[in-house]
Amino acid sequence: MAKPWDGIIPEEEIRAYEAAGFGGPAGLGRQPALLIIDVQYRTVGTEPKPFFEAIGEFPTSCGEIGWAAVRQIQALLEVFRERDWPVLYPHVSPKQSFDYGRLADKIPALMTVAGKGYEFVEEVAPRDQDILLPKKHPSAFFGTPLASYLIDAGADCLVVTGCTTSGCIRSSVADAFSYNFRVMVPHDAVYDRSRTSHAVNLFDMAYKYADVVSTEEALMSLKAIG
Repeated sequence: MAKPWDGIIPEEEIRAYEAAGFGGPAGLGRQPALLIIDVQYRTVGTEPKPFFEAIGEFPTSCGEIGWAAVRQIQALLEVFRERDWPVLYPHVSPKQSFDYGRLADKIPALMTVAGKGYEFVEEVAPRDQDILLPKKHPSAFFGTPLASYLIDAGADCLVVTGCTTSGCIRSSVADAFSYNFRVMVPHDAVYDRSRTSHAVNLFDMAYKYADVVSTEEALMSLKAIG
């Protein structure tokens, strides 16, 4: 099956990883939790638009590619709702002056996002029983009680969705791996403004930290859990 990094990562480099023994499957456990990271209007826009139009509304938008991922997240969320599995929403909250730090140096546009941008996308918005986790930095684990909530829920594996692949997804996946959670990343349910960065980071996660699969494959694995 085609991978997002096909044609981007050279075959020789893929063979090198495989020859060194990287990239083994971790599989899912018995109690999955779904992370929906930063799926807010500021990352997709209020409607699907090409990237350079979308950033006219919110400078942090990934445009229509984000909306394509939202549709995949909807399918995953439906399974989690049906089975009453935990759903958690790590998300960026509006920035105050004391939050600026290095983030304002590197991504000053994030400091100018209008209030509407911080609202959750309606199609995958949280419900009362879901856990909301405001965060200040890329990783959903850094400075938040996420690990504590997951332990309390008895979760042993995470399905990670949202954006951006190269930023908040990548850092959250690496931290989840470090906490010994099994991690699955549906590659079409995460998104990034850069196709190349998206592909390279998915490749790196697949060979080091997570099982990177399609949403269709993820749904099959989830439905197989008794």
